Amino acid sequence: MSEQISLDHLMLADRELFHDQKGAPCDWPRPLAPLADTHGHLTSFRAHDPAMALVRAALAGVRLLVIPVDPVSDVPRKWPSVAAFLGWLEGQIDLARVCLAEARGMSLTPPEFEGWDVPDLLDNIRIVAGVHPYGSAQVDDAAVERLRELLASPRAVGVGEFGLDYGPYNKVPAEPQEAALRLQLRLAHELDLPVQLHIRDAAGDVRVNAHRLAARILREEGVPARGCDLHCFTSDIRVMEDFTRLGCHVAFGGAVTFSRSDEIREAATYCPERYLLTETDSPYMAPVPLRGQECEPAMVSFTAACVADVREAGGRGGRQSTYEALWNNACKLFSR
Repeated sequence: MSEQISLDHLMLADRELFHDQKGAPCDWPRPLAPLADTHGHLTSFRAHDPAMALVRAALAGVRLLVIPVDPVSDVPRKWPSVAAFLGWLEGQIDLARVCLAEARGMSLTPPEFEGWDVPDLLDNIRIVAGVHPYGSAQVDDAAVERLRELLASPRAVGVGEFGLDYGPYNKVPAEPQEAALRLQLRLAHELDLPVQLHIRDAAGDVRVNAHRLAARILREEGVPARGCDLHCFTSDIRVMEDFTRLGCHVAFGGAVTFSRSDEIREAATYCPERYLLTETDSPYMAPVPLRGQECEPAMVSFTAACVADVREAGGRGGRQSTYEALWNNACKLFSR
């Protein structure tokens, strides 16, 4: 692929970052502080090129990206070894550097944040590693060994995503899910790392409540000293409060922007500022006005703007304060 074709693919030949379903340029909210995508699956794209997604994220103002990797579903299914995955990731970052330099030559540059001493995105790519509930029945000695190897990487900043999923797409029984949750929590305690939790309740059955059980397990095992992130939050204010009382962060993704997500927006409004996070969970759940597209880390700009807007409207501080909290919280939780 030539350099010019690469940029045509990146900007659809019009130097615009985002486009609607019909291909027309879509305006986007300029961030008031550096952006953090605390959970973006760079390994799962179908439509996007991973390196190009990194470039677009940088041009949107993202300065921290945390990429989850799974020692069951990613290694060895997609990559034969941990070393192969880490080599692939370094290659994507190197390619993104070339393309970002090319973009600068066309006057396409990441936004500057005056008064902020922050790294460039491509110098601040991190990973978390953990076995998703879908793979919890496959947590054997080999998987744990791969998990430990991933967490030994200089890029590793946490254990995740793991947890409990009682939704319709998971066929793994509750017992191995709980066992894998406890094992990975204990590993985070041992390695002094934060965790990212994936928790999904059973639809329409209040007796099978994954959030309630996860909160109980956190009380029994202890929230890791480095912290806990309730990833991809799609519940209500009561669930949010159950976890923030335990000292957990709450990560809001594209779902907070959906028209029927009043309960999620209420939780975002009243979440204690020190626990706020943003993520994309790309390639899933692209935010409005890009809903229906394959999500990518650059789209965290829409989510951050929505969280800032609802908090200002709810009297929970100005937009600038929210943007600053979102950045500072992510940096504190996912620091080396």
